[in-house]
Amino acid sequence: MSVPLRYPATRHDPAPLIDLSRRAERERLSPAAVRGFLNIIARWRVRDEDARQLLGGIASSTLHLMKNDPDRLLDEDKLRRISYLIGIFKALNILYGESLADRWMQMPNKNRMFAGSTPLAYLISGGLPAFDAVRRLLDARRGGL
Repeated sequence: MSVPLRYPATRHDPAPLIDLSRRAERERLSPAAVRGFLNIIARWRVRDEDARQLLGGIASSTLHLMKNDPDRLLDEDKLRRISYLIGIFKALNILYGESLADRWMQMPNKNRMFAGSTPLAYLISGGLPAFDAVRRLLDARRGGL
């Protein structure tokens, strides 16, 4: 008689998944996400037009409002995009010194994924799938792959 496989007992429960479709979760996360996004685009020296495209093509007035009042509610798509950008930012700062980490997004890259363009241009043209691909690339590099 075989014993069913089970995960070993642990005193740590897995973190619950965050449901970004719930308004309460978006209200809780949005202000910090906006502040994080604004800090990242400043560190990466991203032009306003490109920053707007990173968030899915928002209006210039919306970006202006975000800069003046970061305590605003974001939709699920914008929160997901910012989450990817925060992960990319973190991975870059782990992999490289601060100076290179802040310039990396604006530097032409020979990796086949970027085809000689900049990672920033790749994110803007590729949308969420590109955000995911860059995040996975950097996480793989962090893991030594």
